[in-house]
Amino acid sequence: MKSSSSSHRTRDIERRAGYLRPEHCAPPPPWAGSGGMWFIRDGCGIACGVITWMLVLYAQFVVAFVVLPPANNLLYSLANGALFTGLAVLALASHARAMCTDPGAVPKGNATKEFIESLHLKPGQVVYKCPKCCSIKPDRAHHCSVCKRCIKKMDHHCPWVNNCVGENNQKYFVLFTMYIALISLHALILVAFHFLLCVESDWTKCSNFSPPATVIFLILLCFEGLLFLLFTSVMFGTQVHSICSDETGIEQLKKEERRWAKRSRWMNLKVVFGHPFSISWLSPFATPDHGKADVYQYIV
Repeated sequence: MKSSSSSHRTRDIERRAGYLRPEHCAPPPPWAGSGGMWFIRDGCGIACGVITWMLVLYAQFVVAFVVLPPANNLLYSLANGALFTGLAVLALASHARAMCTDPGAVPKGNATKEFIESLHLKPGQVVYKCPKCCSIKPDRAHHCSVCKRCIKKMDHHCPWVNNCVGENNQKYFVLFTMYIALISLHALILVAFHFLLCVESDWTKCSNFSPPATVIFLILLCFEGLLFLLFTSVMFGTQVHSICSDETGIEQLKKEERRWAKRSRWMNLKVVFGHPFSISWLSPFATPDHGKADVYQYIV
């Protein structure tokens, strides 16, 4: 980017000269996080989000009305019903927070002459400008073509939560994958015990529904549980590894050079889930306190 001062250098990620002039950028709009709910209007993402809720509610229906009611042990039914319902609520709450939380969007249109001058660049310093949203990008930010914004510490865009996974909502995404994996495992265990009960009772007293309907309900729940247990367990593992190594999925994929300070794995977990360690790490209702986490710099 050509600037009025020869000591200021700005590098554009696409190296397109037409985008390199700050005077072409309109003044930045009001910061999105100051009001209104964050929500991405993407048809595929919205459909995936609705499907996710429908599948969780289907599992809740089968467990509550097909698997547990005929159990001979009332305590068994109440305990498993409460546990499954609690995990389902936590999973859906985590999904909602991951979907409706600003993942760390960089203010749009901040690549103005005034903003660049406010950075007080020194000779040899470089800033990155995104030509697609006309923003000066802090370190480790990447542009999302679906959200149409640059996202700080962007890991990936997930259609199942209809949002990017970034520095502000990664905790909720990790909790979502964890709780979905847990309810999937719980559902498979309940289906296995219920199947044995049905075989022993010759399918006559194991359900309030007809035997064919009971079989269909159990098969669908078993297929759903297996599929999502495998998928979310892998996602949970990759996310925890990404957090502990302090390297996002995009950074691993692009093999980007590490320019940020190295921290311990425990400190990296605290950066995402909050300072200090507490039971709130497991709660999607608690907003993490990032404490003394490093602020990403615009200047490289």
